[in-house]
Amino acid sequence: MKPVRNSLRSRIGRYVTFGVIAAALAGAAMFLHWRHDRREVQTGPSLTGVASQMRHDAVAWAGQEKDATQMLRDIHDGNVAAIGVSPNAILVSTTKGEKYFVTDHNAVFSNALLLDEMKAGSSSPYQLVWLPDADIHTGMARWNDVFDKTRDALSLLLPFLLIGGLAWFMRREMRGGASLLGKAPAIRFDDVIGAGEAKAALADVQAYLTEPMQFIGMGVRAPCGILMTGGPGVGKTRLAQALAGECDANFISITGSYFSAKYYGVGIQKVKHLFELARKNAPTVIFIDEADGLGKRTDTGGGPVEAESNRIINQLLAEMDGFQSNEGVIVVAATNHPDNLDEALRRPGRFDRTVQVRLPDLEDRTKILEFYASKLTAKSDEIDYNQLARLTTRLSPATLSMIVNQAGLVARKAGADEVSAAHFVEAIKIARIGDVSGAERALSEEERTRIAVHEAGHGLVAALLGTGVLEEVTILPRGGALGVALITKTQDKHLYRETEMRNEIQVLLGGRNAELLIFDEASSGAAQDLQEASRIGLDMVSKFGFNVDGNLFSLAALPQQYAGLQLKSAIEHANVLLSDLNDACYALLRANEPVLRAIADQLLESETVPGATVYRLIKEHAAATAEPVHLTLEAAAA
Repeated sequence: MKPVRNSLRSRIGRYVTFGVIAAALAGAAMFLHWRHDRREVQTGPSLTGVASQMRHDAVAWAGQEKDATQMLRDIHDGNVAAIGVSPNAILVSTTKGEKYFVTDHNAVFSNALLLDEMKAGSSSPYQLVWLPDADIHTGMARWNDVFDKTRDALSLLLPFLLIGGLAWFMRREMRGGASLLGKAPAIRFDDVIGAGEAKAALADVQAYLTEPMQFIGMGVRAPCGILMTGGPGVGKTRLAQALAGECDANFISITGSYFSAKYYGVGIQKVKHLFELARKNAPTVIFIDEADGLGKRTDTGGGPVEAESNRIINQLLAEMDGFQSNEGVIVVAATNHPDNLDEALRRPGRFDRTVQVRLPDLEDRTKILEFYASKLTAKSDEIDYNQLARLTTRLSPATLSMIVNQAGLVARKAGADEVSAAHFVEAIKIARIGDVSGAERALSEEERTRIAVHEAGHGLVAALLGTGVLEEVTILPRGGALGVALITKTQDKHLYRETEMRNEIQVLLGGRNAELLIFDEASSGAAQDLQEASRIGLDMVSKFGFNVDGNLFSLAALPQQYAGLQLKSAIEHANVLLSDLNDACYALLRANEPVLRAIADQLLESETVPGATVYRLIKEHAAATAEPVHLTLEAAAA
């Protein structure tokens, strides 16, 4: 194979040599032809008078410009003494001594003149001068020349500009958008309402940043990273800012997507720059919001994107590892999905402490509503913030802030000068259920009657079983619902007894059973109720051990691929539970049918019935039938 390769190379070399020789010969031939043509021009008839002056000083003709018509007229009348042809103009000298030029772009007009053949025996009345070096800049030609020079300059500068721009862009990408705040955050822990558990967990970090020598002297390693988990809007970002404010530390805020980049290796440089900036300005709190954007490491078989993501996480792990290298730097991360973080990030030495930021309780919600309402022009004496807090169970501080602002919008829309309690209640309804949609205009009278019976069933069962406080029942469509029975809890609950869950299911089935009792058939309006009741029933028998046959095995203990095999049995048990509760709900409504009809009639008349009216109708019915009223303390208080 080697001789063949050498032979191929020698042949290619010969071809190249022949090509170069041929190109050289062609170039020499063209040069000789050009010299011959030039010699013919130079050895032509000698120029005299104004023609000789035109060849040596063509600029003298640039003072006056005329059009081609005047030049042709002078030629026709025999008034031309000499004509000079340049690449962009025709110079004319008349017998009267007048000098002017005619613009001739690309020598189009002069070529036409030169192609004209003279008759035999005739002589030219003027001298024709070829002026290849004359450059007459006039009119648009001057601007064309400026444009050409500018274009040439830009063509030279463009590569340098592109290289410089690319270098600047890459440098900016490597640095990322991480930067220190102009000054430390001004808020403190006292400015954050609630979140007592999270504040206590951050106390050690605060002590370390303010007095690090106490830790170092005792040989104690302070937390390197804090992972705050919780739902959206619970105040994780505000707690991180309060930590930096308490320690008078610098604050850097980024998101999990900050480390992603278009170019290979840039994400790793961002991690390095981030920690270099933090160490240089220690003490520093680095806050990474939506930390689950980092994802988890995978095997590199997934492709270059996954491999780059793995390298970014590895670099972050290396930067966070160790106490001495990160002295004065604390990383606080927040996420709604902690399970999406890489396990190595959550081990001791990295994010070695997890803080659960919970929803505010009744007392905290009262304070939060008062805090935000203090910025409004409101009738504070008439507003019961404790009552409003009871109506906002399991709502986040961000939602409470939106409710207060919404109350102001409701007041403005109503034309009021001050925000009243009614405006706050309407804002809470908008946040929890939705705004009045106006869909009642498209409902027939039969549909309104069925909706009234349906919502009356929900409200009546809730009031009888005491699943909460029935605030009101309405058939005004809100959001996607055609009617609502507004039920609130007097206190936040974290544990539910079996009886409470069974009552919740009966409330959900109340609307459907009310339709069956009054109309002898149900409608599709109970679809969402059945879905929620089925979910609760399935959890009761498959997770909480609330089985009739005493089965305590939880499907949550099974891997996902095996849980489906046991799901059929769980569904059968849940269906039996739902059937029993459905019979109990129907019997309860049938025993209180007069109250059900009375509530439905008032809904058709006024569209909204207060919860107090429902409780009054229940007591009157019990008194008329001489049956004891079994109301809970919550219902009695209402």
